[in-house]
Amino acid sequence: MTLPLINGVSEIAEQYDALILDLWGVVHNGVEPYPGVLDCMSKLHEAGKKVVLLSNAPRTSDKVKDQVAGFGVPREAYDVLVTSGDVTRLHVERRDDDWHAALGQNYFHVGPKRDHGLLHGTGVDEVDDLADADFVLTSGLYDDDVDTQADYDDLFAQARAMNLPMICANPDLSVMRGDKMVLCAGSLAVHYENMGGNVRYNGKPHAPGYELCFERLAGIDKSRIIGVGDSFRTDIAGANNVGIDSLFVLGGIHSELLNDNQPDAQAIEAAAVEAGQMPTAAIPGFYW
Repeated sequence: MTLPLINGVSEIAEQYDALILDLWGVVHNGVEPYPGVLDCMSKLHEAGKKVVLLSNAPRTSDKVKDQVAGFGVPREAYDVLVTSGDVTRLHVERRDDDWHAALGQNYFHVGPKRDHGLLHGTGVDEVDDLADADFVLTSGLYDDDVDTQADYDDLFAQARAMNLPMICANPDLSVMRGDKMVLCAGSLAVHYENMGGNVRYNGKPHAPGYELCFERLAGIDKSRIIGVGDSFRTDIAGANNVGIDSLFVLGGIHSELLNDNQPDAQAIEAAAVEAGQMPTAAIPGFYW
């Protein structure tokens, strides 16, 4: 059976009480909201639906709220925002599994200046020299406009020689910034894994971020919640992992599946099969 294609969220809205939206790739492109998104979010609220943003941003939700407000997405457009930065902080602070419990005290941060301070107040200390570190926190590339994975070979070789574990605070491999594709922390973490490194990913497609969303949705049954995203690897896989429906948005990193805004259901389904993650339905963009 061909994957269902819908023209607008209004076609399925009555089936759900809450929507968990990816932020970058569904709501905005790193510069501004996608066309029709704010109208769609407003109409969902008018219909009594809860709108949750679940982002792999490696920053706290308060910082991301300010950032997306600068992109033109006001706080009243959504009910809850959860980030992979929030999840990372909780794991490090609580040491609530064997992997995080085994982390030491000192960490070395790989990422842009805007992400510094993510672990402040969680009981660990940032160090400036990798030789003093017990683990590595990766939130992104130092400069995602110019850096490549290969630029980190020497640093990661040293970390690997020290057998340092790595926390990846953003499992995304890449995102669209305007009309340009840029690498994310996930691409560095995969690179470190390929060198033999030990990595823990705190964000989609893993369950803890969704569990925070479910907690803040005050008991809405999972059968009445749908995840919305533009990535098979994180958004669709994440929804599948926690047992909720999913809506695949074509306007983000898989925009090549759109041909003059006319999606090809067979091509989308083939891409989903190749990715090993089948969404419940697909839509050209997140509009009503």
